[in-house]
Amino acid sequence: QAELGLNEYHQNEVINYMRFARFKRGLCLKTVDSCFQDLKDSRLVEETFTVDEVIDMLDGLQTVVHSEVESELINTTYTNVLLLRQLFSQAEKWYLKLQTDVSELENRELLEQVAEFEKSGFTSSKKKPSVDLIKPKLAPLHEGGSELLNKAVACLQEENEKLKTRLKTVETQATAALDEKSKLEKSLKDLQMIQGDQKTDANKDIAELENKVAALKCQFEKTLNDSTANQKFLEENLVTTKHDLLKVQDQLSTAEKELEKKFQQTAAYRNMKEILTKKNEQIKDLRKKLSK
Repeated sequence: QAELGLNEYHQNEVINYMRFARFKRGLCLKTVDSCFQDLKDSRLVEETFTVDEVIDMLDGLQTVVHSEVESELINTTYTNVLLLRQLFSQAEKWYLKLQTDVSELENRELLEQVAEFEKSGFTSSKKKPSVDLIKPKLAPLHEGGSELLNKAVACLQEENEKLKTRLKTVETQATAALDEKSKLEKSLKDLQMIQGDQKTDANKDIAELENKVAALKCQFEKTLNDSTANQKFLEENLVTTKHDLLKVQDQLSTAEKELEKKFQQTAAYRNMKEILTKKNEQIKDLRKKLSK
């Protein structure tokens, strides 16, 4: 059997269309034959005719046949358009774009192949079609959409609901973050004001500490010269003081880390960090002086 390069189902659809086309072609031929028969029955009643009478009969026959053939060709064109419309409608429901090549419609080799297929197809189509060929492969046009598209739409709707829920959660978190940011900015301003006040007090404290360190140094030297026992006591006291200083340093470092972690997501973080860096340098200077 000649093949058209289609699967069994589509090939069977082609056979059905060719059967319809053959039926319409047969009707057209019968109409043309009837035109000639009507001419014979109505005009050929005499044994002899003049040239003008023959020409008149032929012109009338030509007009009738031309009208019938033209009408049938127009009807065939419209029928093919309706067939293409069905195919394109089904393709659009699957978001497909079909493309036609009009130049292939005059390919003699393909036309001969179709003719051979028609001869062999009608012979083999007399057999009972299989169950698989009877089952429709595409949803009817009046149902609209396909099951696959419905599932896709349902999945998209479900995903949309999830995104809406997630958006609400994000909005709530964003609102809470903005509130926290406002609180942190207020705390930062308060801290900056406090640090401004403390900066002046720190200068006074540094002077007092320098005086105290000088006094302690003199007293330490005097006590060291006076007694070995007092020297040992002062050394132990110095070690304890160093331990306390290390503890204070550790607490200060922990406080600095917590403060940095608290403000690291705010817009004023860098300014705060610079202020803390300057403060740490001042504290380091004080520690150096204390150590001396």
